Amino acid sequence: MNQYEIGVLYHPDLEIDLEKATTKIEKIFTDNGATVTNVDNWGRRKLAYPIQRQEHAVYVFYTVEMPGEAVRKIEGLLNITDEVIRFLIVRPDLKKIAKAEALREEKAKKAEARKAAGEEKA
Repeated sequence: MNQYEIGVLYHPDLEIDLEKATTKIEKIFTDNGATVTNVDNWGRRKLAYPIQRQEHAVYVFYTVEMPGEAVRKIEGLLNITDEVIRFLIVRPDLKKIAKAEALREEKAKKAEARKAAGEEKA
């Protein structure tokens, strides 16, 4: 099982009843052997350029674990789904993410140490 991030741009008219559309897309994922681990809804945003005569879209990002063979099936199904304007499936670089997290923690520890040293002098 590989981890993937899937960004889906939904039609802006679905903002009111987005639950039905997201349930449909999550069913597509689970029917093809994927498990949704995280859903991040960014809400309605302005697009950089019009897509299908739409100026806005509802951005939803999914973190999914699925086998590599399922990617093509899901791409095909998302292409023919009316609620979806655009989508992007990406496999994140987990090593870079872990390295960035470690660096962030190290910087936080150094800042804490500087703060503690500054309080001792005062």
